[in-house]
Amino acid sequence: MADYRAPLSDIRFVINELAEFESVRAVSGNDDLGTELVDAILDEADRFASEVLAPLNAVGDRTGCVLENGVVRTPPGFREAYRQFVEGGWNGMQFAPEYGGQGLPHLVATAVGEMWTSANMAFGLCPMLTQAAAEALSSHGSEALKAKYLARLVSGEWAGTMNLTEPQAGSDLARVRTRAVPDDNGAYRITGQKIYITFGEHDLTENIIHLVLARLPDAPDGVRGLSLFLIPKFHVGADGALGARNDLRCVSLEHKLGINGSPTAVMSYGDNGGAIGYLVGEENRGLELMFTMMNTARLAVGLEGVGISERAYQDAKAYALERVQGRDLGSDDPAPVPIARHPDVQRMLMSMKSQTEAGRALAYAVAAHSDIAEHHPDPDIRRRRQQMVDLLTPVVKAWSTDVGIEVASTAIQVFGGMGYIEESGVPQHLRDARIATIYEGTNGIQASDLVGRKVARDGGAAAATLIAELRGIDGELAAAGAQVAPIRRWLGRGLDDLAAATAWLVETHAAQPRRAAAVAVHYLRLMGIVAGGGLMAKAALHAVRHLETGEGDPAFWRAKIVTARFFAEVYLTRSGALRLLVTEGWGALEDFDPYSDL
Repeated sequence: MADYRAPLSDIRFVINELAEFESVRAVSGNDDLGTELVDAILDEADRFASEVLAPLNAVGDRTGCVLENGVVRTPPGFREAYRQFVEGGWNGMQFAPEYGGQGLPHLVATAVGEMWTSANMAFGLCPMLTQAAAEALSSHGSEALKAKYLARLVSGEWAGTMNLTEPQAGSDLARVRTRAVPDDNGAYRITGQKIYITFGEHDLTENIIHLVLARLPDAPDGVRGLSLFLIPKFHVGADGALGARNDLRCVSLEHKLGINGSPTAVMSYGDNGGAIGYLVGEENRGLELMFTMMNTARLAVGLEGVGISERAYQDAKAYALERVQGRDLGSDDPAPVPIARHPDVQRMLMSMKSQTEAGRALAYAVAAHSDIAEHHPDPDIRRRRQQMVDLLTPVVKAWSTDVGIEVASTAIQVFGGMGYIEESGVPQHLRDARIATIYEGTNGIQASDLVGRKVARDGGAAAATLIAELRGIDGELAAAGAQVAPIRRWLGRGLDDLAAATAWLVETHAAQPRRAAAVAVHYLRLMGIVAGGGLMAKAALHAVRHLETGEGDPAFWRAKIVTARFFAEVYLTRSGALRLLVTEGWGALEDFDPYSDL
């Protein structure tokens, strides 16, 4: 397995030229923010990821976590690495300075987050959830709660979790049974059990802050009766000192396919009278408030797809360049050559590289939209940027994680027989990647959210805005010459197919919602490929201009054009089939009987 190094050249290119860094910098409010500072942050993040986290990746996979007398022990080296992580200030990059954060853009934090995932996905889940909890508390917590808990979440001194799922209530949160009863001192006593709680118990931090969905006694049925509560593992005094342990415990750890270095806990609240918790926001608005945390996590999970793709690609590329096998096709020389010379291996490597770069561009672009939506002085611009964040969040989460599985699987194929052997390291990537399509809402749920809430609800307005922006790139390609003509050909067709599929869904959803739901996954994949392809086309445009001016590394720019063309010819060409799947792929399901046809 190759040593991981962050793809800094591509990361910097995407930040500066595809994800509008100058626009983000202009509204960031951080007067010191510039490319030199960002470059220094990326260099140091690369060092920490490659030298500290990456060597622990296989250790965590082999060793896993252990529950001993109610305490979860993380794999060897994780505690020391986490201490360095907190000391380095990595957890608080994007948070406000008033709570100890650095006030950096989400765009920069996204690039750094990709490195954590590539280096050690299991480790990266702890700060990812802590940051999501801090976002939710920052947005919805009372001043008293923020004063007591937020700074230590921002720093990473304390960890955070998200508690939604229960044994009888997976994604159907209307069935949540955990109860919250008001206490005399203004707090609440919570009783119930939660499952699949990532880092629900561990030894990395001295306190863990759980955000928990529960029902008050007089709450209405369904999701409208859920409230959000903050429950600390240890009580916190007025002076910030830790007190007695709260009435909560880890009952067991799940035995999983992957991410073994990350403990997935079954949590029990209130076995001895009730865990003391504190209401976050208003009563019966818990799910609405939790969506702040969930959406942050969904973008981070999509980034996990990118990160695993990058790590798998690096391993496969290194192996293909060193593994000598077979003669060069079309050559008279009988000597064996590295398998990277063989067309089918080249196809696999380019499929990995192009999809990884497209996913990275899309994730970073959404992060930039988020920064501008949060900070721009013009409310209309903020609204339009938030519209893009809302539209593309399920696409980043689902499309990028589907790609992560595909790329990790392809890495095994490049390795051949060695790829099926655990010692090669690449099976871990596939096992780790598999969870990302499931948690924070399965990819089918993401597709239903995209079709029902993000496209049909506004009559396709947000999708039309996205298509119009991408048509602007298509127009620029026309003036860029023959190098990008194939890219323009297939991007144009892809945009036409996405527009037609969108129109069909908007018309169909109102009268035939089951029909629209049956093809939602196909529509999300179509939007991911076309949006990703548009950004790859934009990358090719920038590469052509740099080659014309003689700026930068010409090999890097030529590779950008080749990779964008490959994506267009191999993936954008699929838009017509995906359009047909959207408009025609529902038929048999309408006649399907699950009781007799299975």
